[in-house]
Order: sequence, then C-alpha cells, then structure tokens
Amino acid sequence: MDFVFKKNALDGSYYCQCSMGHEIVGRWLQEEIGHEMARIEQVMALVAQARTAPGGEHRLLGREISLLISADEVIIEDNALALSESEVLPEEFELYDSESVGCCGLEDFEQLIRQWQAFIHG
Repeated sequence: MDFVFKKNALDGSYYCQCSMGHEIVGRWLQEEIGHEMARIEQVMALVAQARTAPGGEHRLLGREISLLISADEVIIEDNALALSESEVLPEEFELYDSESVGCCGLEDFEQLIRQWQAFIHG
C-alpha cells in the first residue's frame, strides 16, 4: 500500500492519499483519526492487542468509517456497507464498493499509523 501525506499550508489541515484500492484508508485516517493523539494511541493499542491475542478481532467503530483488526489483517470499511437487507439502497444509489472498503496487512497498517503520527506531530 502506497501513501502520501500532505499538509494544507493555508488552513493547517492534514491529508492522506492512498493508492488505488486503499482510498478508504486515507479517508479513515483523515476523518476518524485526524491529528488527535488519543485516537492514534487507541489505534496503536488495538494493534498491540491483535499481536498478543491473534485469535480475536479488535474493532474501532467510527462515525462514518470503522476499523477491524485481526491477527495479520486490517479491514477499513464505510459504515454504510453494514446496512441490513431491509435498508438496501436502490441500484442507482449503490456505493462504489472498491472505495468503501480497504484491506492491508497489519505490518503495513502499523507503519502507516506511525508515519502519520510522525508527520502530524513532527
């Protein structure tokens, strides 16, 4: 997974642009984590839990995008994909799935989070 971090010099906002197929990861980082150190620490604690308890699933429910960490895989998914069958949208409103869910390895994800932390607090 390739990614680039950017900072808007005018308003001080931070951006993460991820490679194709991982766009949701960048969105999650910007919208759900941002520059809040407490959120970054919470994510890193989940990564540590996944390493020490590889049989379980570790979740962080976000406002719009959620995180699921297992032993060696991370899944980031738009919460709209979790609609029940009774709430299925008409075909013309279906989400573009490849931009609504992204997967990566635990090591890559941890590297992304550490580099994001260094970028926004460096």
